[in-house]
Amino acid sequence: MDATIYHNPRCSKSRQALELLRERGVEPTIIKYLDTPPTVEELRTLISDSGLTVRQAVRVKEAEFTELGLLEASDDELLAAMVAHPRLIERPFVVTDKGTRMARPTAAVEEIL
Repeated sequence: MDATIYHNPRCSKSRQALELLRERGVEPTIIKYLDTPPTVEELRTLISDSGLTVRQAVRVKEAEFTELGLLEASDDELLAAMVAHPRLIERPFVVTDKGTRMARPTAAVEEIL
């Protein structure tokens, strides 16, 4: 099975999702999204395919969220901010042939394995 994880090695949920994939015999492509952020369109697709709203995929507790004044931002403004400041992207996203999920909770990945 092909799989991709948008991974932050410093995030416990991201590490848990990667571990779950490997436990299930899946060695995913790992995209360290802090180093290589998705484009606005890639991010829009990840969010949409996960069944989430843009606001559900942004980390509102990150300092940048407040510093950038994003409380009342539109979806397009949030997406642009998330690409420019990838720490704002909630994580991790996992993509397989069966779909896309944000692994919060980690068990959500099971739905696409």
